[in-house]
Amino acid sequence: MANDLLSPVTRALGGILPKSWRRDLPVVPVVRLSGPIGMTMPFTQTMSLASVAKSLERAFALKSAPAVALLINSPGGSPVQSHLIFRRIRALAEATDKHVFAFVEDAAASGGYMIACAADEIYADPCSIVGSIGVVTAGFGFDRVLERIGVERRVYTAGEKKVTLDPFRPERPEDVERLDALLKELHVIFADLVRSRRSATLAASDEVLFSGEFWLGTQALGLGLVDGLGDVKGTLKARYGEDVRMPLIAAPGSFLLRRPGGFGADLARGVVAAAEERALWARLGL
Repeated sequence: MANDLLSPVTRALGGILPKSWRRDLPVVPVVRLSGPIGMTMPFTQTMSLASVAKSLERAFALKSAPAVALLINSPGGSPVQSHLIFRRIRALAEATDKHVFAFVEDAAASGGYMIACAADEIYADPCSIVGSIGVVTAGFGFDRVLERIGVERRVYTAGEKKVTLDPFRPERPEDVERLDALLKELHVIFADLVRSRRSATLAASDEVLFSGEFWLGTQALGLGLVDGLGDVKGTLKARYGEDVRMPLIAAPGSFLLRRPGGFGADLARGVVAAAEERALWARLGL
């Protein structure tokens, strides 16, 4: 009743009141999803379900909003965290009956594209990097280094497979075969997820789409990986009108919150994680 009484007043003062005070204007909350996925980096923004859940819940909880917009900028990372975020977005969208838009900034690659597939519509900049629908793992072998410097590694296990792919031991064909099988199964899961969300628009063969290759936004549009080219403001204004409000929903947090271990331990972890992040972006030429 109170809202019904206030609406005529709000409309009458529409030219005076700031947009943020007006309840008669359409609103689409915006959530930014940025950074490598599932990595522990104390001084850099990263993404996990734990870090984005609050923002997503706040955005979808806005009852008057017809939709939620996601700003995605990620080179990928953990397949588990990517899938968990995807599933949370879909669960919230279905529970609240809201349309979901995804807008790709620099990149939505690998796990970043998996998250984008949670949206009902995906838009990209013409220069965005999109795709990389594949699975990768990498490491180093140090067994020859230990031999050269005269160090003997001693490992004691219960379970013959416990030291599979130990970087300090020579690589074994059976270990590589086992890893290859796991990667292929993950790849099938990823490809099936993309098909389930994008089957109506995909316009190329599986060999092309799921090769692990990535494309510019213009190319991704032709392949059906995105629905259009554009940014969040232009697209939402075209859909909901020039007066649409687009509040950025951020989760509460603190730069001072750290894992146990002190500043020195955080710094060491940060150096390693920064190198891993740089490698992720470098795969895309960014």
